[in-house]
Formats: sequence, structure tokens, C-alpha cells
Amino acid sequence: MERVTDDWDRRCITTILRIYYNEEVVHDNKYKFSPSGSYFAPPSGTYDSYIQFIKQLPPAQLPEVFGMHDNVDISRELQDTKQLFEDLLMTQAQSTGGGAGGASTEQKLTDIATDILTKLPSAFDIEDAVEKYPVKYEESMNTVLVQEMERFNRLGGVITTSLMNLQKAIKGLVVMSESLEQVAGSLLVGKVPELWSKSSYPSLKPLGSYINDLVARLKFLKAWYANDKPTCFWISAFYFNQAFLTGVKQNYARKYTIPIDKLDLDFEVLPCDDIDQHPEDGAYVKGLYLEGARWDSKRMALAESFPKILYDTVPVIWLKPAIKTEISTEGMYVSPVYKTSARQGQLSTTGHSTNFVVAMNLPLLNLRNIWVLRGTCLLCSLDD
Repeated sequence: MERVTDDWDRRCITTILRIYYNEEVVHDNKYKFSPSGSYFAPPSGTYDSYIQFIKQLPPAQLPEVFGMHDNVDISRELQDTKQLFEDLLMTQAQSTGGGAGGASTEQKLTDIATDILTKLPSAFDIEDAVEKYPVKYEESMNTVLVQEMERFNRLGGVITTSLMNLQKAIKGLVVMSESLEQVAGSLLVGKVPELWSKSSYPSLKPLGSYINDLVARLKFLKAWYANDKPTCFWISAFYFNQAFLTGVKQNYARKYTIPIDKLDLDFEVLPCDDIDQHPEDGAYVKGLYLEGARWDSKRMALAESFPKILYDTVPVIWLKPAIKTEISTEGMYVSPVYKTSARQGQLSTTGHSTNFVVAMNLPLLNLRNIWVLRGTCLLCSLDD
């Protein structure tokens, strides 16, 4: 049974309760619980009339009764299918090894390890990075860059070491430990090994997509190191997104001599997919996806998702530091931003969630409750 664990859960529960617990339910003989009117409060009647009313309800519960879009049926079926194939792959992994197929399995593991090691670039030179981007009072992004390089170096070291040891174990040069066996089992079924996940940023991608995503993140940092601070940051590329957001606020606080605890971020979605100049204050970011809604580029506001399109890319967003009391949420939907679609995480030692990033204000034209029921949120990374 799911529990209410944070403010987002509480907001959703409260919104649902407002639909069923209000004065209109009592006074309106046909109060509608859903837009189509298929679900409504029946008028006062006899026991038999209530039974007849229940029998006339749709045999299968439609998404609208929960306030959701029809696309959630597709999401549910995809999730069920994914779970089925994961179970099948686990069975396959347990039945491999030994016999005539043993040699081919070893060769396959060797090929996978070699391919990944070939794709991964060399580790960042932290000493050179510190020298080129020293700690500066007026530029917190230098520290953000160096710390990101250190985090990705640690992750790259875990991946590289495990793959090289796996290759040696296949050749009989070292003992095939339990952790290496788990790495091998995951590689064979296209999953990210648990050993890597413990040192990695949150990701639900399969092995191939995970490596491609990792290489793209490293390429982003390499371009930053080579060409100076980017005009528009790929926010999804950061290992620790919260450090970047804090850096944006810290630059503003130091520039205008304002205590950072009095600041927060305001947000403005711009009508472009990229931008080639720095803002006067704050930062431009890109790389986010909308789930449960789409972005209407003409009306510059949230809109209903198109049928069969589960995610929508969001244009460039301007992060604008401002004093908390001056930020208005009127006419805005406060959308949580998550690193993955799991929408759940744990508190880390820094006090931040391992999945939740920040709450962004997005313009809306409809009632705010619609998007709360849709479960509308922003994602840094998709599952494929």
C-alpha cells in the first residue's frame, strides 16, 4: 500500500478529495466526477436503483475517472511489458553458462566490455581543471564544473575497473568474484550492473542507452572545459543538479550582496530550443521533458498531451534568481522536476533527494487541479 510521504503526495490527495467532498455533491442531483459525465453522483433513490446505476457504469475503469489522460493506459501497458521482459531476461541469465554455449557467452562478454571501454573517454585531469577554473568569489560555476568532473571520474573508474577485471577473469588471470559475476549477468541481459548504479547518478535506461547517455554527459563537460561556460546548460547532464542550481543563486547573491537564504529561483520558458548568449543574471537551461502534459509554444503555456505522445520536450528555460517574497505563483502550475520517471528517491547525506531536483513554475491556461490530477511533472531523463 502506497503512503503519503511528501508535499506532492499531499497535494494530489487533497485535490482528489476536493472532487468528492464538496457541497455540490449534495445539492447537484447529477454532480459529475469526470469530464465526460459517465461518472456522476446518482439522485436519491431505492436500493435497487443504486444497484442498477452501478451496473450501468463502464466495465473497465477509464483513466478519466482518476483525472488522468488516456495516455496513461499506454504507460501502464508499456510498464507491464517491460516488467515481463525483465523477468524473462532474468530467467535467461540464470540458465546461461556452461555447456556448448559457454565459450560464446565468454566471447560475448568480452565484446561488450571492449565496446564499452572503447566508447568511454579518458578521465578528466582535475589538476588542470582547477588551474584553468580556480575557485572565484564571483563565479561559482568554476567549482560546479570541477566537482562534476570529480564525480564522473569516480563513476568512470568504477566502470572501467570492473570491466577490465571481468576481462581478466574470463581469461583466468583473476578470480571471478561474486560482484564480477553480477556484472557479467547484467551485461548479458542489457542491464546496468548494480555495482555501477551505486556510484552512478539515477538512471532507468538500459545498458546501451545508459552508456550513450554517459558519454554525452562527459562530452558536455569536456566542451565546457575547453570552450568556457556554455550559454545554455544541459541541466540533465549534471551528476548533482542541485549544486548547479545553488551555484546560480550564489552568483546572484554575491553580485548584489543579498543573503542566499532569502533567494529562490523563478522560471521563464523562452520561445527557442537553444540560445547563444548569456543572460544578465541567472542561467539558461535545456534538456527537460514534460510528462502528463505538453508545452504549447504558441500560447506559451501547458496544454493537453497529444494522443499516443507520452513526453514532450521543453524549450529553453531561464532560471532567474529573485527574493522569495517577490516570486508569484499566480496563474502558475508548480511542477516538480525529477531526475527519472520513478518519481521517488531517498534523502542523501547532503539533505537533498536522490531524485527530486526542484519545483518549477509553469504558466497554465486551465485550472491548476487538472495538472495535479494528470501527475504533470518535468523529467531530466527518459527511460529509453
